Amino acid sequence: MGAPRKGTRDLERADEHLDELARLADTAGADVVGRLTQKIDKPTPNFYIGEGKVDELKERLVAEKASLVFFDEPLSPVQGVSLEKALGVRVMDRSEVILDIFATRARSHEARLQVELAQLEYLLPRLARMWTHLSRIRGGIGLRGPGETQLETDRRVIRRKISGLRHKLAGVAEHRANQRQGRRDVPTAALVGYTNAGKSSLLKALSGDDVFVEDRLFATLDTLTREVDVGEGYRVRVTDTVGFIRKLPHHLVASFRATLEEAEDADLLLHVVDASADMWEEQVEVVEEALRSDQVRSAECEVRNSRTIYVFNKADMLSEPDAFLRRVRERFPGAILTSTVSHSALRTPHSVDELRSALRQSVQSLRPLAQVRVPVSNGKLLAALHRDAEVVEQVQEDGVMKVTVRVEAKLLGKLRRDGVEVVVGGTPG
Repeated sequence: MGAPRKGTRDLERADEHLDELARLADTAGADVVGRLTQKIDKPTPNFYIGEGKVDELKERLVAEKASLVFFDEPLSPVQGVSLEKALGVRVMDRSEVILDIFATRARSHEARLQVELAQLEYLLPRLARMWTHLSRIRGGIGLRGPGETQLETDRRVIRRKISGLRHKLAGVAEHRANQRQGRRDVPTAALVGYTNAGKSSLLKALSGDDVFVEDRLFATLDTLTREVDVGEGYRVRVTDTVGFIRKLPHHLVASFRATLEEAEDADLLLHVVDASADMWEEQVEVVEEALRSDQVRSAECEVRNSRTIYVFNKADMLSEPDAFLRRVRERFPGAILTSTVSHSALRTPHSVDELRSALRQSVQSLRPLAQVRVPVSNGKLLAALHRDAEVVEQVQEDGVMKVTVRVEAKLLGKLRRDGVEVVVGGTPG
């Protein structure tokens, strides 16, 4: 059921949004037997839609023998209760459908914690729906006290669980931070994008590892990291993150905060876009808005990656991929068009090789060439350069070792502060 508001962009995209809701229903395991749409000026307090449309929806439910209604719009607890009473079937809004999918798709301990936290935060203001049976009992005044006591008891239990889950996820975030610090110094890139844009397929194609891939929304929820060889001796640590979607429940985004820190701390963002999607421009906006939101970024820690590479995937599904790429680059200069399908099946030579090349060039720009002059006697500094930078060449001259290295800016700054003679790009440091 869709109820786009008049005068909004949702009205123009109503059919496409319902198509996406149908895909969510399929992922959740439901069979879609029909759809209804009503254009509204504003939601009604009781049903969100008009009473006449509620009657029409009930008739359709009876005719189709349906037992479940999915709403593309967010429903308040009152609207959900009223609709279920009027229709006589279970009613779920878009947020609840997504939460249900996440609950069935969560595999790792971390993902289960994240989903449970989001479910409890969604459930807390809706607990009253569980106690509506008390109002049907005659003489409810005498029973109201115990009912309210039980309701408050449940709320306290849920609040305690929420607090405990947040504490556990804080531990997960700390563990991740320690892991990142303990890894050897390799540039990092995070795959972000709309759900089902092909992030996992790209990671599989880049790394050659066996990564789970399925053509469904939210096929994977668990963060996966692989080191990728991008050529000429360079390697990049690429992390696949959870996908975004339009109207993604904010509780869910906040719960996956620990996972999304991988994107926050990455040197590069690879924004993967489904080039074959009719509403790819809206999907780009959804992802960028989500990455800017407070649910993804902590107040004290800004996203520090200085570069985003737009990767338009699924080139094999385009009739004129080269023309599409030319149009896209007018808005996103440097955008890349890729496909994870084998070359023989492609209409054009677009593959992950161009992405691999772009990653290599980005790594090189992140680590500019510099010449460091080190006294031969300073073995500690020489060892540190070999450990923490990429040594291209070293020549000994008059008791001084001239070391040409590719070095990160932070290490370069440290060398300068320590009084080491450094030349970058031909300019004395």
